[in-house]
Amino acid sequence: MAKINLLVIRTSEPKLLKSQYECLDFEFEYHQHGNGPFHYASEQNGFVFEIYPLPKSIEKVDNSLRLGFEIFNLKNKMNELKNSSWKILSDVKETEWGLTAIIQDLDGRKIELKNQ
Repeated sequence: MAKINLLVIRTSEPKLLKSQYECLDFEFEYHQHGNGPFHYASEQNGFVFEIYPLPKSIEKVDNSLRLGFEIFNLKNKMNELKNSSWKILSDVKETEWGLTAIIQDLDGRKIELKNQ
């Protein structure tokens, strides 16, 4: 079975989006690879999550990507997120996959949170 180890999203506001994802307990470093653009990267348990600036040739962010993250103590985290820049689309509810909630980032990407 394949295991995801890298996810890259692009935005016109990297610094703002980084701050938003830090609310989900990601810790980012600012760096670049070779001559590539500076970007933010977070590595946890062999998974690298990167936030890159939009290339100049692209005007609109692709917000059709749906992400999912497991969160420790989802109910408490959702209470924190209510006082942040995250848009709450669906508060915590019991589903066939356990406790889940859906939020939306500044670029319009839907993020499914699942209780860890």
